[in-house]
Parts: sequence; C-alpha cells; structure tokens
Amino acid sequence: MADRKDVHIEESAVVSEKAVIGEGTRIWHFAQVRENASVGRNCNIGKGVYIDFDVKIGDNVKIQNLVSVYHGVIIEDDVFVGPHAVFTNDMYPRAFSGDSWKVYPTVVEKGASIGANATIICGNTIGEYAMVGAGSVVTGDVPPHALVVGNPARIIHAVCRCGQPLDDSGIIEGNDRCPVCGRENDIPDEVRDAIRLRKNGGMR
Repeated sequence: MADRKDVHIEESAVVSEKAVIGEGTRIWHFAQVRENASVGRNCNIGKGVYIDFDVKIGDNVKIQNLVSVYHGVIIEDDVFVGPHAVFTNDMYPRAFSGDSWKVYPTVVEKGASIGANATIICGNTIGEYAMVGAGSVVTGDVPPHALVVGNPARIIHAVCRCGQPLDDSGIIEGNDRCPVCGRENDIPDEVRDAIRLRKNGGMR
C-alpha cells in the first residue's frame, strides 16, 4: 500500500491498495475507490461515492454523496460534483457488448461545478469554471465560464470564477467584470454569442 499520510478513510469504505490517495483527503462511509485510481490532495469523497479504476481526480475536489465516476473520467483541481451526479463512459452500451465496449473519455476542467443529479454524457469536456445546473443532462462540450441548464443542457448565462452569474448585457458588450467580487473574467466568444442569441429570442 502506498503511503497515505494524513488520509482519513472510514472503516466501511473500500479503497484498493493500488489506488493513490493524496495527503489530507477524506473518504467517507461506503465509498469505493478502485485499483489504479488516483485521488489528489485535500479532497472530500462523500458517502457512497464510486470511483472506477484508472479514474484521475485532482487536488481540492469535492465529490458529494452517491456520485458515480466511471472509467475514462478525468476531474481536474478544485472541481465540485454535487450529490447523485453521474458520468457515463460508453455511447452505445449493451449488456452483451463484450470486446466491442469502447470508453469515451470525459474531462472536467479546473474549478468547474456540477449540480446535484446532473448526468454527464461521455466524450465531452466541461470547461474551466463552468457550472452545470442541477438535474441537467450534458450532451456536448461546455465552454469555460458557461452556466448550462436543462436537457439537453444549454448556455443561459456566464459565471465568474467565484460562481456568481455575470450581467448578460455587460457580457454582450464585452464587460467581463463580476459585480460581486470585482474579478475580470475571460469569457469565450461562444458563451457571449449564446447569451446574445437567447436574449434575441433564439436558442443555442
């Protein structure tokens, strides 16, 4: 077993000896971390979380109760995953697929947040500091700083690194400053265009 300095693992959790767990991480009741998974430093892995083999999780990640993180998923630093969220990893699953099973990788980039009960379809990237609303179904890439909701999830606002929604009119005009924390953000043109289209009565 690798050195697990200052790691807290509840007795009911099942953590493979081949998993790497970073310093300061806490793994709570009935969670499972499989072989060759990597969980970074100062993470919080909630009750009943399932982390599949070879999954990569960065530092300072919070994964709330009953989340399933399947093989092929990479979660970068400072990500929040709300309770009961789930990641898929095969576009065309069959119980009898055998050797034809193909994993489609999914990446959740630094600082992104995923709301409770969201479903993340495989093969997509959720950009830095993006936010996925509770119950949403993500079927495509989510740009950095985008707030997406619905099924399929669509862009409705831009969000600051601090998590607060930015003013739509300001975003359209090129003002990316957060009214709450004062931070300047680098909002992608794709997000700006989607907000402009929505305000004009269209849909992205």
